[in-house]
Amino acid sequence: MISLYRPGDSLVHRMPAAAKLGAVAAIALLVSLWPHTPVTAGAALAVVLALFAIAGFGPVVWAGQLWSLRWIVLLMALTQLVFSGPLAAAVNTTRVVSVVLLAGLLTLTTRSEDMLDTVERGLRPLRRLGVDPWRVAFTLSLAIALVPVVADFARRVREAQAARGVRSGIRAVVPLLVMSLRHADDVADALSARGIA
Repeated sequence: MISLYRPGDSLVHRMPAAAKLGAVAAIALLVSLWPHTPVTAGAALAVVLALFAIAGFGPVVWAGQLWSLRWIVLLMALTQLVFSGPLAAAVNTTRVVSVVLLAGLLTLTTRSEDMLDTVERGLRPLRRLGVDPWRVAFTLSLAIALVPVVADFARRVREAQAARGVRSGIRAVVPLLVMSLRHADDVADALSARGIA
């Protein structure tokens, strides 16, 4: 599996995966559900950035995390601006950015295998309800592994458009979607052939 993990010896790196997952879930719920003002939203973002610093990651790392999601953040900010006004747009976008960065920090400081083992162990009590912990963990690992694949598809689409002298824009979504769906079909066929799906 392709991992986003960056080795380190910080306090955040050394925390058990279960504790990190629980902390991230709790903080994400708090940031999402708490009725924020610009001050509290900014404070939440500052706490997340402080956690990046504690983990040994500077502005380049968290800025890179944000840059990879720039279009989603921009779209959300514009939508909020149109429907909720500038103040609500700033507060809600800051909240979402905080949660996204927190999730990014989790993947940077935790091995994928450790996270998936924790998820599988945590879901074992749900076997009585028909939940297969191994399948859930496998699905998550597959999703994580496919992220860089889709990113590579996007790079290839951009390069193909540049070679043809076409400016990248919203039209790039169509070939990217086609390539991603084809790859998903190939993966599904491979899993079915192995009796997994």
